[in-house]
Amino acid sequence: MSFGEDFVWGVATSSYQIEGRTKDDGKGDDIWDIYVREPGKIMEGHTGDIACDHYNRYKEDIAIMKQLGIRAYRFSINWARILPDGIGKINEKGIQFYNNLIDCLLENGIEPYITLYHWELPYALYRKGGWLNREIVQWFGEYAKIVATYFSDRVTKYFTLNEPQCFIGLGYLNGVHAPGLKAPIRDTFEMAHNVLLAHGQATRMLREHAKQPIEVGYAPTAGVSYPASEKPEDVEAARKSFFRCPDIEEGWTWNVSWWSDPVILGEYPEEGLRKYSKYLPNITKEDMKLIAQPLDFYGQNMYNGFQVKMGADGLPEYVNREVGFAKTATNWPVTPECLYWGTKFLYERYQHPIFITENGMSCHDTISLDGKVHDPNRIDFLNRYLLQVGKAKDEGVDIRGYFEWSLMDNFEWNCGYTERFGLVYVDYETQKRIIKDSGYWYRDVIMNKGKNL
Repeated sequence: MSFGEDFVWGVATSSYQIEGRTKDDGKGDDIWDIYVREPGKIMEGHTGDIACDHYNRYKEDIAIMKQLGIRAYRFSINWARILPDGIGKINEKGIQFYNNLIDCLLENGIEPYITLYHWELPYALYRKGGWLNREIVQWFGEYAKIVATYFSDRVTKYFTLNEPQCFIGLGYLNGVHAPGLKAPIRDTFEMAHNVLLAHGQATRMLREHAKQPIEVGYAPTAGVSYPASEKPEDVEAARKSFFRCPDIEEGWTWNVSWWSDPVILGEYPEEGLRKYSKYLPNITKEDMKLIAQPLDFYGQNMYNGFQVKMGADGLPEYVNREVGFAKTATNWPVTPECLYWGTKFLYERYQHPIFITENGMSCHDTISLDGKVHDPNRIDFLNRYLLQVGKAKDEGVDIRGYFEWSLMDNFEWNCGYTERFGLVYVDYETQKRIIKDSGYWYRDVIMNKGKNL
């Protein structure tokens, strides 16, 4: 098994989950700043007001990354931190923070990968209709222009959007994430189309205003269907299941093809156009041309999957999990096969270099009597999943890198601080950082380029 000399070993975070908010930092409200104050929405009433205080402690956090041998850091910019109203006046303190962060990363030999949007919609734009207002295509494009103008002299890797399946599905369909709405289905399809148009416009603006050649990608997500056996019929059943458009009643946003076919292939999937026809907005050829801007790589966040076989009726059939199957602290199934089959299916369909932009595990981490954080379950999890990445690479899937989620424990959205995904433990009372055993293990994997797996 060989990951190669150029494989990117990284970690990922997002702005609202770690940065916190310092008084007089000039940041505007984003939808999470507002949502966390609604009673009963967030576990134990937690907020991201302080989070990991990364805004003030980024040098310490980068020093930890350097100690762990991290080669790349995928982080998001908070749109409302650099544009408090989403458009118009720039917050110079916000620009300075990200300039300082980028400079410090580069000084420590860590390549920055910027994600433009990891769910931090400026509240001022939400009040103007947010993703339901088609003007957001231009708003997001202007934001991308500012990012390119200020940061592209040093940053060459960008992702436009993180997990649109989640920020539309969980934020506007199920209502468990900010802004906490259960919108009409028709509205969610309008939003989804505007999201993809915004992706295209941002890609265009990044390239037009970059100060040097840059590379641009996209980071969606979905559960992975993998075959119950390697029989051709089971593999085909899993492939079909992975790219199917779910019924409306199943929560239509949670899929691959509706969000990625337009971006990569330039058209919405025919199955979805049939199933969703009565909910769709007007979609023009000009829209599709904008959405399908050329990309340099494709990112996918992958955590788990489900097993599928070909049924007697010739249709994919779900296979029940075994009794007592392994689960993470979030009760997500442990299914390392998802990284092999997921990357394999995605590469077959889209023929773009792949980054695994998120993968990791929440554990019940505690500080032991020896003052350390021992997390053998996470080490075992990452080892199993990375072996599947190596297997896919060996078989010709062009996987360029892996971003472990997450660098450190953080604000885990509606779960607050009750879930710990980090390689680094954060004591939220003191903000003390403790590198977990898994962090040191990942350091050794990086040092050995994966040969010790």
